[in-house]
Amino acid sequence: MVNKDGGSAHMGRTNNSLQVPNGNNGTQHHEFNSMNIDSDGSGVGVTIVLPEKQERAAWDNKLQFFLSIIGYSVGLGNIWRFPYLCQQNGGGAFLIPFFIMLILEGIPLFLVEIGIGQKQRLGALGVWNIVHPWLGGLGIASCVVTFFVALYYNVIITWCFYYLFNSFQYPLPWAECPLTANGTKVEECELSSETAYFWYRQTLDVSPSMDDSGGLKWWIVLCLLLAWTVVFFIVMKGIQSSGKVVYFTSLFPYVVLTIFFIRGITLKGAAAGLIHMYTPKIEKLLNPTVWLDAATQVFYSFGLAFGSLIAFGSYNQQNNNCVRDVVFVSITNAVTAIYASVVIFSILGFKAMANVDRCIEHNMERMFEHHLISAPNVSTEVYEQVMSTLNETVLHTWKMHECSLERELDQAAEGTGLAFIVFTQAIVELPGAPFWAIIFFLMLLSLGLGSQIGILEGMLCTIFDIDFFRERIPKQYLTAGVCIICFFVGLIFCTGAGEYWLSLFDSFAGTIGLVVIALLEMIAVMYIYGHEKFTKDIYDMTGYRPGLYWQITWRYLGPIIMTCILTASILHKIMHRPTYSAWDATTGTTVSTVYPDWVMVIAICIIAVGVLPIPAVFLLRRFQCLKLDTDIHQGAIRRIDTTASTREMMADVDFDEVEMDEYHDYPNSQEVDDSPDDHLRPPRRIFKMEVLDD
Repeated sequence: MVNKDGGSAHMGRTNNSLQVPNGNNGTQHHEFNSMNIDSDGSGVGVTIVLPEKQERAAWDNKLQFFLSIIGYSVGLGNIWRFPYLCQQNGGGAFLIPFFIMLILEGIPLFLVEIGIGQKQRLGALGVWNIVHPWLGGLGIASCVVTFFVALYYNVIITWCFYYLFNSFQYPLPWAECPLTANGTKVEECELSSETAYFWYRQTLDVSPSMDDSGGLKWWIVLCLLLAWTVVFFIVMKGIQSSGKVVYFTSLFPYVVLTIFFIRGITLKGAAAGLIHMYTPKIEKLLNPTVWLDAATQVFYSFGLAFGSLIAFGSYNQQNNNCVRDVVFVSITNAVTAIYASVVIFSILGFKAMANVDRCIEHNMERMFEHHLISAPNVSTEVYEQVMSTLNETVLHTWKMHECSLERELDQAAEGTGLAFIVFTQAIVELPGAPFWAIIFFLMLLSLGLGSQIGILEGMLCTIFDIDFFRERIPKQYLTAGVCIICFFVGLIFCTGAGEYWLSLFDSFAGTIGLVVIALLEMIAVMYIYGHEKFTKDIYDMTGYRPGLYWQITWRYLGPIIMTCILTASILHKIMHRPTYSAWDATTGTTVSTVYPDWVMVIAICIIAVGVLPIPAVFLLRRFQCLKLDTDIHQGAIRRIDTTASTREMMADVDFDEVEMDEYHDYPNSQEVDDSPDDHLRPPRRIFKMEVLDD
């Protein structure tokens, strides 16, 4: 409001009220968050409308935050990815690049996301709009990528449900090959293995290629429906509901890992498995791929760039010590990966030893049939002496095999192959196999649900921070709508080619897009928001001022490492035509198959949809091609009618959490003179000032 009477204009702030001059030397009160602005008597007034600020959801206690973020960060990759990387990249020597990348890349970017979310108390969309309106596409891009990942991540939970339900029987259905009508074993199972047959034929009923969809598998559809129903009830009220579930999903996996650890280290062959895994092969460190794998593992194990860490941080109070939280969670994540590796390879060592014993027993039977030994069971010395006299031709003719523990341990597996084929075979060898199967798949369910809660929280927080949705749709209905959409889109993973589609999404949806987003996040905070300002934010919130280590990793090493990851990922996909493992029922093995051209077009579209919001929003806002006034709950300010002297008025204003842009002379401003005593004062200049919802 402009005060034209030449007296002093006053705009004061009280609790939830705004005082502005009414033109008659009086003051009007408005029930809003407000600010104190005093004029120098030039007759200038300002109308600023600050809507009532809604209280943001918050964690019930510190433990709930810790468990939520640990449950999100410690996921399936700690169980079925990290042990494989250790085995393939130098055993114990791989821990050297892993911890170096953890220190130089993982922890710094982790603090950037948690810290910026805690400071602004907004989701990803609001945060990047505050950093700079041109960066609003970052929040949209992370939301899109998170949507793609949520689609296929819940399918893994679906498979865990199916295996869990089949674990309540003895013997386990993957313990033996099914028989045909004439009493012989099914040929496909005999050519592969019991666990491989159950996975590819009875669980997935897999098609031979992506060109053959194979139709929907009703049992997988039902399990997918169950998975999304469970996820909906967990996240339907945000952290108010999911915060209760994390006490189970975050702690139960550690209970199961400890049970498996105690049982595993007592098994025959456990020591051999651990020695094989952790024996350092220092020469591997000269291979750049090992360092790239370490950097990539650190990046994905923290769940960076999904927007989830920003959302989790936004539910903290601003005096929370986020630096301590980040260090604690990072150490917990790394220790859990190593601990899980010990458990996995102790069990796999037992499985390898059992396979070697079975192989030797088979060879002895063949030796006895050909009268090479006097009894079907002889000493190891006698067996090895006879084996040394046989050449490869004889071994092949008599269907004998060279039994090697080292070769068994070298048969590496990761991902679904480790969980649903290799480890299930090890479980079969354990006494009381159904019990071990039940707790193993309950553990995978807990890990999967913990990560899925975080993934969806990042996406839903971004959507719900948009006033259009928050003011019109209750959170439960919005969450239900998202889950229903995800279920129907996810039906593509319930076909015979479902595993192939999941492999495609895993390779393209959640790789390049996430690295691009993370790289731009680091650059945005350090060079646009300002590293000095962010350092001050951390100091104001925690009392700790980030020193040289943080500055170097934030400003230089972190972006360089992520640029290397991004470049290597793009070059690898260009130089090596992407492939998937197609199941060949005639041989009982998987065959590396090139993706069809039409599938590659879809893959490129997936990447493009994930990253295009970034340049799109930048261009639209930079060149004002379209008025994008997305009403984000962020407290940004736009200009409405005021005068040039407002600059002096605002110099002493305490805005608290509301930030106001500094005055600039805009070309569309105009000089006006509305005073009867125009010869006593200089002409004024009118501007536009406007306040977004906070």
